[in-house]
Amino acid sequence: MNPGQREVVLAFRMPEETKPVENQVAPTTGESSFAALGVCAVLCDACRLLNYREPTPIQREAIPAALAGKDIVGLAQTGSGKTAAFAIPILQFLLEDPRPYFALVLSPTRELAFQISEQFLALGSEIGVRVATLVGGMDMVGQAVTLAKRPHVVVGTPGRVVDHLTATKGFTLKHVRILVLDEADRLLNMDFEEELDQILAAVPRSDADPSKGETFARKTYLFSATMTSQVAKLQRASLRSKETVRIEVSAKYSTVETLVQHYLFIPEKYKDCYLTYLFEELVARHSCIVFTDTQSSAQRLALMLQNLGYGAVCIHGGMSQPNRLGALNQFKSGEKHILVATDVASRGLDIPLVDFVINYDIPPHGKDYIHRVGRTARAGRTGRAISLVSQYDVELFQKVEKLLGRQLEALAGVQQEHVLLLLDRVSEAARLAVQEIREEKLVLHAAARKRRIPAGASVSRRRRRS
Repeated sequence: MNPGQREVVLAFRMPEETKPVENQVAPTTGESSFAALGVCAVLCDACRLLNYREPTPIQREAIPAALAGKDIVGLAQTGSGKTAAFAIPILQFLLEDPRPYFALVLSPTRELAFQISEQFLALGSEIGVRVATLVGGMDMVGQAVTLAKRPHVVVGTPGRVVDHLTATKGFTLKHVRILVLDEADRLLNMDFEEELDQILAAVPRSDADPSKGETFARKTYLFSATMTSQVAKLQRASLRSKETVRIEVSAKYSTVETLVQHYLFIPEKYKDCYLTYLFEELVARHSCIVFTDTQSSAQRLALMLQNLGYGAVCIHGGMSQPNRLGALNQFKSGEKHILVATDVASRGLDIPLVDFVINYDIPPHGKDYIHRVGRTARAGRTGRAISLVSQYDVELFQKVEKLLGRQLEALAGVQQEHVLLLLDRVSEAARLAVQEIREEKLVLHAAARKRRIPAGASVSRRRRRS
């Protein structure tokens, strides 16, 4: 064992009751059902502290296979506990062989990367696991300092991981033992294919350990809610075909049984009115995520709802990362009960107490609908999803129903004459929202122009012309 590796082992706290690893499986009682899957006692305790009462279907299938050393392709509905299905085996392997850069987890979005890191830290709190989160929009120097501390687990988006591979001295993936591709279909849809190729080239398929005289094959876990031809291609490129277990605990495209889904057929010109009516009569103070297709629409709706007196924040890809995290934390903490978002928030985010999802815009791809409504009715809870369908959305909505394999029911009891009583108030709030956005753009444009033109430059130009 080299000196650097010994330093990491000493820093990795292992409670006395967890030694030796192979003798620490907790009693298989109803109280600790994770133990029956082969999970060690210290991680069973962590699961109990996090209120994980019993394994979900994907966890029951994936954890034993992972602990047996298999590669995994896991397909399950959103909200089914996929993150813990790969985090628990990784932490248990770390207990057996603590080392830096042991695992690399790739995520399609920054928010999901932070959430995965939080879950690793929560599950590994008793064993001192160190996690580095590498995402865009944050200071690379601070991330490089974290990498210099030789974390056990690296979680990041593909682009920023590649940035550090090329620019951060000492950062390498050549000793990664476990590679996780979370939301794999979205990784490919977001044009990360080139970055994934670079990362796969940097992560060897096997690694020799001179101290033990052994060669270890890299384990790969590929998780997604949906399987596409691109994901199948990635599976062939990254997994060991003879050592791969495919786990599918749901239909190809499905939603959970505890989710109640409705649609509301409306005129496009009154869409803002109908949205406000839903908040007045149905949502009230319950938590709700409103999904839109564009950044400008998300910003406008959030401002409109604020002008109407609702606690709303928005999140979209055009915001800085600190602002995105701030808005998300306000929603998670309950300080704000409405989150208006683009599809940047449709994947993987685990916000346990989301009561409603409203599709203000029908997504162009049916799979995105499944991921959006998967933000509610998570982990066995109930939830409701309502889609606003205008005369221009009928074809898109029919594609969603075809994907689900059933027709959804219309939301009953909504009468247009009652909705239009809100028209004047909503129109004024929408007008003010548009005005606020314009004023903000003017301020930003003026500030940008001031940075580009040095002070006194315009005066000197006038003098030259005269």
